[in-house]
Amino acid sequence: MNNREQLLDQLLKDLDAATTGAVRFISSRTSRRSFLGKLGMFLAGMGALPMLPVVREANAQSSDSIPDMGNPDSCDYWRYCAFSGQACSCCGGTVTQCPPGSQTATVAWVGTCHNPGDGRDYLISYNDCCGKSSCGRCGCHRSEGDRPVYYPG
Repeated sequence: MNNREQLLDQLLKDLDAATTGAVRFISSRTSRRSFLGKLGMFLAGMGALPMLPVVREANAQSSDSIPDMGNPDSCDYWRYCAFSGQACSCCGGTVTQCPPGSQTATVAWVGTCHNPGDGRDYLISYNDCCGKSSCGRCGCHRSEGDRPVYYPG
């Protein structure tokens, strides 16, 4: 046996001894039912761990880095795949800001749109703008990927 194999063999023996000692210690102080209950709680908690609030900005992609394919004033713009209403960019606003004299509502609508520029799907938020009547230009009514309305009978 060379030195590396001896080191690995010793590491596995030490790991086996530590595991055996820990299992004997736990079994001498708890019942099987108690151990299984605590193990179940631990596993359920580990399953809920991804739902905790965590800052995910490190992996977030800024909207500036998303390739922009198309004209925001056109209803065929890729971001408007689930949009219904007047486009803010035609009324003095932008894709992300309401026109002057109006303000963003507290409710936003979302849709998943496919960007032909990079071939990826994006969750797009559509904001309602309140406080001003619509300008009457660029009326868009697209509902790509919408499912039919279901009425329970």
